[in-house]
Amino acid sequence: MSLKGKGFFIWKIMDCEKGDPKAITKVAKDAQLTHVILKIADGAFPYNVNRQTNEDFVGPVVSALRAEGIEVWGWHYVYGDYPNSEANIAVKRMKEFDLSGYVIDAEMEYKEPGKKNAAAAYMKILRKNLPDIPMALSSYRFPSFHPQLPWKTFLEYCDYNMPQVYWEKSHNPEPNLKRSVKEFQSITPFRPIIPTGPTYRAGSWIPTIEDTRVFLETCKELKLEAANFFSWDECRPAYPDLWKTIQDFSWDKNHQPKDITELWVNALNSGNPEEVVKLYAQNSVHITATRSIQGVIEIQTWYKYLLKQLLPNGKFTITGTSGSGNSRSANWICKSDKATVSNGRDTFGLINDQIAYHYSFFGTNS
Repeated sequence: MSLKGKGFFIWKIMDCEKGDPKAITKVAKDAQLTHVILKIADGAFPYNVNRQTNEDFVGPVVSALRAEGIEVWGWHYVYGDYPNSEANIAVKRMKEFDLSGYVIDAEMEYKEPGKKNAAAAYMKILRKNLPDIPMALSSYRFPSFHPQLPWKTFLEYCDYNMPQVYWEKSHNPEPNLKRSVKEFQSITPFRPIIPTGPTYRAGSWIPTIEDTRVFLETCKELKLEAANFFSWDECRPAYPDLWKTIQDFSWDKNHQPKDITELWVNALNSGNPEEVVKLYAQNSVHITATRSIQGVIEIQTWYKYLLKQLLPNGKFTITGTSGSGNSRSANWICKSDKATVSNGRDTFGLINDQIAYHYSFFGTNS
C-alpha cells in the first residue's frame, strides 16, 4: 500500500478521545485522514498496553479505523541497545494486528558509536519476517546536522522517508521543508518523502495556524504524496485551531500558486534576508520613506537591518491585499522583540513574477 493524503501519529491512545475507538474513528473521518500511525512498541516492549491489567488498547482502534477505510500503521521508538529484541517485538505486534505499514523512530540513541551494526541487525530481522510490509524511517529533518546516524543502513531497507520537519523556535515551515527534501534527495538511497509537521508545544513555542497551513501548501507545491502530524494526543485537546486547520485542508483540491504578497510575508517570517531577495529581479528598485535603493545586494542589506535590528524575530501578518496582474498592494502588521508595526503598507510592481518595483511605508512603536 502507498500512503496518500493527511495522517496523524498517535502516541498514547488513552489521551486521544479518552481511548474510545469509535470516537477516534469519527474524528479521523471528519478530518479526512487517510491514515493513522499508532505507537505499538518502545524499545523491546509493547506499547499502549495497560501494564496492570494487560489490556491492549491497539487492537480495538485498529479494527474501528480499518472498518471505515482508514489505513493503520504502527510506529516504534528504537534505541539500538538490544536490536534483536526490538525487531522481534516489532514483528510480533505487526503480525498480531495485521498493520498496513511500520515506522521506525530512530533518534539520538542511534547517533552513538557502533549503532550502525545494530541498525543492520535490526533491519535484517524486520525484512526477513515482514518482507512485504511497507516501512518508513522517522528521524531528523536535516541529515547534514546528524551525520552520525546510520541513514543509509536504515533507508536501504525502507520504502519511505518520514523526516520530522519541526521548525521549533521559528515560524518558517516552507524553507525547513524545502531544505529537508533537498538534503534527502542528495542521499543514497533516496526514498519518497512523507514529512511530519509539529502540532505540539516546545517551551513557549507553538506552531501557528499560518505555519500549519503553509506546511501543507508546501507539501502540495513539492508534489509530495502525503503528510503527517505529531501528535494527535497533544493537538486535539490543547490546540483545536491547529486541528481544524488540518481538518479543513482539502488534500485533493488543486491549490492555486501563492501570490507574491504571501510569498513575501512568508520570506519575512523566515527571518532570512536571503530568502526575501529571492523574490526580487536583479535590478529592482525599493523605495522607502527615507531613501531609494536599487539592486538585490542593496535590498538584501536593507532587509538585514529590518529583520535583525529594527524588527528582530518579527512575526509579520498580512491584514489585506489588493491588485491584480503585475501590481499588488499589501497591508500588514508585525510584532517583534523590539517594536511593533500596526500600519504597514507595501506596493509591488512585477515583471515575470518577480518584484521589479517596491514601495514601503510603515511606522514602529516600541
